[in-house]
Amino acid sequence: MAEVVDDYENERRIVEKVHESRGRIERELAKVIVGQKEATHQLLISLFAGGHCLITGAPGLAKTLLVRTIAQVFHLDFRRIQFTPDLMPADITGTEILEETGDGRRRMQFVKGPIFANVILADEINRTPPKTQAALLEAMQEHQVTAAGTRYPLEEPFFVLATQNPIEMEGTYPLPEAQLDRFLFNVVVDYLAENDEVAVVQQTTSRRAEKVEPLFSGRDVLEFHEVVRKVPIAEDLVRYAVRLAAASRPGPDAPGFVTDWVSWGAGLRAAQSLVLGAKARALLAGRFHASVEDVRALAHPTMRHRVLLGYRAEADGVTVDSVIDRLLEHVKEPIT
Repeated sequence: MAEVVDDYENERRIVEKVHESRGRIERELAKVIVGQKEATHQLLISLFAGGHCLITGAPGLAKTLLVRTIAQVFHLDFRRIQFTPDLMPADITGTEILEETGDGRRRMQFVKGPIFANVILADEINRTPPKTQAALLEAMQEHQVTAAGTRYPLEEPFFVLATQNPIEMEGTYPLPEAQLDRFLFNVVVDYLAENDEVAVVQQTTSRRAEKVEPLFSGRDVLEFHEVVRKVPIAEDLVRYAVRLAAASRPGPDAPGFVTDWVSWGAGLRAAQSLVLGAKARALLAGRFHASVEDVRALAHPTMRHRVLLGYRAEADGVTVDSVIDRLLEHVKEPIT
């Protein structure tokens, strides 16, 4: 009984820490980042849920700075990998080299690559060939690297935050659906409002950025992951997430607009991501259970990279976000 009480008290302490931390995190990020509150919130939810993130936005919108600053707040080891067409798998995972030992013998020694860190910024991930993308896929899914038949576990916590430029598509290798599905969210970073842009220009041309203070450790993040998974969620709400994902798939029972515009819908991982993200969002808001609003708020970042539109949607000028809007209108919410 004493152990149960201790576990409960520990979890309650962590829940309070998560809730109280949101304001502190936002204050530290505000030292460097202006605006982008929605994108920042979604990245934090992904971090607390333990998922990878795809960040889509035009150049010059501080995507790299945002990721680096978040890594500093959580005191995590950060590495940036610039993906290029000539990047090979060994350039990110590491390679074996021939090393001479003290007794004059030679042996193969594995030298770890930049993937061995807590937070990996995969910059312009769609600019590297499929062979290198596949090496990253193993790290994302299995949290390990395999070299010469030997398995090397990655450090925990481990996050891949990958960026894509939606404008420049020449010389790129679009990510396969299997890899896209491994990202919890697709976060869109858009241009700032005029007042925010003015603030950025003034801040960056008059003084150096303030130092960001680390608030947590990697161990704290792992504790957050455990508590997020224990957040209660009603079965009706889980069923709602499953129906949202299922409604996006073309078929005899699909809505008419899905049949017309969608070539491939979201799979089971979409529902899993919706539920896990909803739990993390509830915890950050100081609530002890997930709600319908949590699921609806995360529908766009969860599904926009999992729903593939057909040629007819492109001809009609339909975007994937507008299809998700229609899905939210079509699928009936559970009664709470």
